Amino acid sequence: MSESSKAAVRLTHHILIGLVLGALVGALLNQLSPALPWLQTYVTAGILKLIADLFRNGLMLLVVPLVFFSLTSGVASLGSPSQLGRLGLKTIGLYILTTVMAVTMALALAVWIQPGSGLAELAATFEPPVAPPLTDVISNMVPRNPVQAMAEMQMLQIIVFAVLLGLAITMAKDAGQRAAGMIEDWNTVVLQLVTIVMKFAPIGVFALLARAVAEFGFDTLKKLAVYFVLVLVALAIHLFVILPTLLKLVARLNPLIWLRKMSEVWLFAFSTSSSNATLPVNLRVCEERLGVSKRVSAFSIPLGATINMDGTVIMQGIATVFIAQLYAVDLTLAQLLTVVAMATLAAVGTAGVPSAGMIMLASVLAQVGLPVEAIGIILSVDRLLDMARTLVNTSGDAAVACIVAQSEGELDLAVYNGE
Repeated sequence: MSESSKAAVRLTHHILIGLVLGALVGALLNQLSPALPWLQTYVTAGILKLIADLFRNGLMLLVVPLVFFSLTSGVASLGSPSQLGRLGLKTIGLYILTTVMAVTMALALAVWIQPGSGLAELAATFEPPVAPPLTDVISNMVPRNPVQAMAEMQMLQIIVFAVLLGLAITMAKDAGQRAAGMIEDWNTVVLQLVTIVMKFAPIGVFALLARAVAEFGFDTLKKLAVYFVLVLVALAIHLFVILPTLLKLVARLNPLIWLRKMSEVWLFAFSTSSSNATLPVNLRVCEERLGVSKRVSAFSIPLGATINMDGTVIMQGIATVFIAQLYAVDLTLAQLLTVVAMATLAAVGTAGVPSAGMIMLASVLAQVGLPVEAIGIILSVDRLLDMARTLVNTSGDAAVACIVAQSEGELDLAVYNGE
């Protein structure tokens, strides 16, 4: 295991410790605060709030630069439209299809199950902004001033600008190559900033959960448990139902063989929580065990690690509805469609590193008028979910690679069907 993978495992352990301690301390404060009011004043609303606010501000600091540089770099790496060819169009089309299917399924489950169903205290403290009509949302997608859009966190405008800039870079030949190199360097720097902020995640998770439980009692833990289970169920549906169905119907492949041979990728993805770290293993399994040609795998798998985040958009869809229900906000059809569009586009800009999807969630919440600080409620259990959704992310990449290879006549069926 590489040093970065070991660091990711250590961070997971530390966050789990922060999660348990936060729940215990919060429960203790919730019981003692009525008799000892100074605990509420100096501990819950003082020390814990300060630590939680600092960590939350650190996450918010990352949102705009991460979305902009990751998305611009991701689009620029696709190459010019004329160079993508049939292989590229098939791969990107399938990635978009699986992403839309994933987030739509997640939203439908969340609306049906209603995992949030509202905490009265939260609902009483939040006044949702008036949702703009769908026509305004569409007309405001193109920014008049991209700098102003970044300053005001107008995420759809930032995403549209990043996509257009990335396309322009691919079409600008030599100048575009130089610009792409600079954007990629900045993207690397921002990802390092993500790593720095996430080092404080155990402390931040402890403070966020302890404060939430201290203020709202065990209802918070019950809501988190329902949210946690629902995300896992949605991830399982995508992994064991949607992707195998596509393999069977589109590529006429036995999905049970694919599921069995993906176990090595799953173990590595689950332990590292990083699509990028799992990339070499996924490439080897696709080529050596699933029979995908090197030409298809070398294009589809690295591209999928950049733009295909089925597990991440499932979390974002359920988390958005969960937070809306906690605050007793009824999302309109236009807002739900906005979530689908935002999550699909943001998948291109979600870096394949641990917890990047949670930062991207802030952009989705901001776009539909939900309180970004509510991320603190679900962040405490996100590290565990991050491991599971990375497994789904990498599985989506491998499934698309198999489907594309079969359609191109570049899948060795003897290898695929063999042991």
